Amino acid sequence: MSFLGSEVNLGVTASTGLSIGNAANKHANSGPVIDNNATELKPRVVYDGGYTGATEIKLRIANGGAGQSGLIGAWADAFIQYSVEELNCAPFLVGWYLGDTTESLAFLANGSVDVAVTYNAAAEAQIEKIQAAAQRVYGFRDHFLLVGPDSNPANLSPDNDDIFAMFNKIVSVGNADATDPPKERVPVRFLSRFDKSATNIKESELFITIGQVPWAFAYSKWYHQYPCFPLPALEAASLLSEYTVTDRGTWLSSPSSVTGKLTIFKAGSDEASDPLLNPAHVLRGSRAANVEMAQSFMKWVVAKEGGQKIVVGFKKEGEVLYSGAPDVQ
Repeated sequence: MSFLGSEVNLGVTASTGLSIGNAANKHANSGPVIDNNATELKPRVVYDGGYTGATEIKLRIANGGAGQSGLIGAWADAFIQYSVEELNCAPFLVGWYLGDTTESLAFLANGSVDVAVTYNAAAEAQIEKIQAAAQRVYGFRDHFLLVGPDSNPANLSPDNDDIFAMFNKIVSVGNADATDPPKERVPVRFLSRFDKSATNIKESELFITIGQVPWAFAYSKWYHQYPCFPLPALEAASLLSEYTVTDRGTWLSSPSSVTGKLTIFKAGSDEASDPLLNPAHVLRGSRAANVEMAQSFMKWVVAKEGGQKIVVGFKKEGEVLYSGAPDVQ
């Protein structure tokens, strides 16, 4: 049988440990937080694969951007349908737990989730080293973007500047504007998610590569610390006419009212050496509650006719968001 899955309405409120308020401060007002009085992390969304009678969550997946774009939900529904139709499993639920890379790996390590989809190889390697992850596979390729206001006050040249030259211009013009504020254009500012996410780590790597640490004391006045999840962070950069690093999935998941005020100055490719490639890995936790189900998902997610088929066919506004994992192309 073939059908679209559906989301289960949990009626979740802030009192359960899940805050859904104003996203201006990520850790205070949005995303999953562990309540000291709660016994477990609460899912942001639960998927049933279209089997409305299912009641038990048998797979818990932590992720940020791909959950917000809808890929995690598409994976969840397709995996449930595969498990029921091909493996003769009884219908079950899959929960998505919202968290950036650092949070998702922490959830995995403490057994709050069974699987984490994350975007930083160094952090993932450390989780494997301490044996908090039993398995790691390449899930898909997202791509970082450097975007900024259409007016381009830093005078970035997509044709002539590489990503490091662009960051150097942002620093140079930003410093100059802080000393002598321009009167006929917006000043150069850079919005950082400043939240230990993979995007924050990537932008920090790029700044460090050109010998800059704008977050160090005394803080660079053009460096705007804005700890939020991807969608509201991009919206803020658009409203404030600031440069920022985002990812293709977030860009294509944002409305034209946000992206219409911004230009993509540099975009990552599928090349492994590209500093703007954003590889997503899927990790199975050593403390997974349902080991058999988690193992089955890991096998399915890398299969060309399984999870990879969902990745390469996943679209927003008619455009494919992600590339499949390189070893199954």
